[in-house]
Amino acid sequence: MREESPVPAPVILGIDDLRPLPWATRIARSSREGVELLQEHRDCFIDELWLDHDLGGDDSILPVVTLLEEAAFDGRPFRIGTVFVHSANPIGAETVVRSLTFWNYRVRRATV
Repeated sequence: MREESPVPAPVILGIDDLRPLPWATRIARSSREGVELLQEHRDCFIDELWLDHDLGGDDSILPVVTLLEEAAFDGRPFRIGTVFVHSANPIGAETVVRSLTFWNYRVRRATV
């Protein structure tokens, strides 16, 4: 009799300074932590990536977006099922959606 392999748990990453995101498997609270989190997951499939535009003070999600753009430009985009962008800043959120869509990431606006 052959044993079934267990289905791996989904990888759901969140980068948000305030929201708890209880469904996320890992959360970063700043852009620096977000870049580190993505680099840790560079070679695995990320089922969902949740991004908040404004991360407190002068910090924003833009360093993370730059990392994703550069990876795609270099021909090695991150393997992400869907990027969800949630933000109280509609212009900032739209900028992120537009940038990542340009690089062929699957992106959706979300409300949290």
